[in-house]
Amino acid sequence: MNLHEYQAKEILRRHGVPIPDGDIATTPDAAEALAVRYGVPVMVKAQVHVGGRGKAGGVKYCPTPAAAREKATAILGMDIKGLTVEKVLVTIAEDIGSEAYVGIIVDRATKKPVLMVSAAGGIDIEEVAATTPEKIKYHPVDPRYGLRTYEAMEMGFFLYDDVKQARAAARIMQQLYAAFIESGCSLAEINPLVVTPAGKVVAVDGKMVIDDNELERLPAIEALRDESSEDPAEVDARKANLTFIKLDGNVGCVVNGAGLAMATMDLVKYYGGDPANFLDIGGSSNPEKVVNALRIITADKNVKAILFNIFGGITRTDDVANGIVTATKANPLTVPIVIRLTGTNEELAMQILTENGFTASSDMDEAVQKAVALATGAAT
Repeated sequence: MNLHEYQAKEILRRHGVPIPDGDIATTPDAAEALAVRYGVPVMVKAQVHVGGRGKAGGVKYCPTPAAAREKATAILGMDIKGLTVEKVLVTIAEDIGSEAYVGIIVDRATKKPVLMVSAAGGIDIEEVAATTPEKIKYHPVDPRYGLRTYEAMEMGFFLYDDVKQARAAARIMQQLYAAFIESGCSLAEINPLVVTPAGKVVAVDGKMVIDDNELERLPAIEALRDESSEDPAEVDARKANLTFIKLDGNVGCVVNGAGLAMATMDLVKYYGGDPANFLDIGGSSNPEKVVNALRIITADKNVKAILFNIFGGITRTDDVANGIVTATKANPLTVPIVIRLTGTNEELAMQILTENGFTASSDMDEAVQKAVALATGAAT
């Protein structure tokens, strides 16, 4: 689950991270009032769950309260990568002497949180990693002991020669680590961490991504979910107990199990196609899941062919077949469907599909190639 910048900043602030004052506005009048309250200049920043807000015109510098009102008017209601901006963060604009990056992710290879720092802040860390990897320093943190002071200081001196700034940065890293652990994050970052001309080290932006598996034990964090800033299809799928991630291709993929989902998407790409989504109906025998899956997939206008790829174990293939029949009777498909079923009750599933006018295969390669061909118009 993604948090908005203002939500992440509030959590970091509670852990002691120095962050400029700011608050949320949903109207231009409120944005202007906040600029008056905090004093100018301020930044007006769109709050949506997508990257590239600045490049899209969603982050603006405002030297006067009137400018804050003008920029908020322009940003509120703006469409950024398919999401409408409904609120903006109005925050004090700090003078910036230098910019650095500080972030923590879960590293599945070492099974530890890994602290990453770079003096090349203010831009995407992925770009730094790709072009100048020597500018990033990594440090796996032993969760038994947390981020100890001497470890944080070593990372602080990678960023700054000045001992006061290195010490301040080290303290912020420890505070970020505490927030990361207590909030159940899979990622927490400050970009940029700035040094002002007066030598003060300040976090002017913050990002947190929460591990969904942690939400059950963290109701206060779960309460921060903002469905209005999420993809409606993903919200719909979550409520239907489906795992769904929208992608940019045209082959709608319905599978059972994350491993099969990834294998299916790899195979779609291998045969020259492009997946439109990652949709996992999970490991239960529930035709209703199939009905919901088809409803969500067919709502995507980019989908030109649907590929069902089911390996029946706990998931009975006859239940999947019944789900397909039920869903398509209620809402006839407007795009072709390719079905691959194998495993538990496979013969019964094939019989159900055949009796209702569908064809199915137990060969995965054959099904994927056919779906790709249909999506690209190479087959009929």
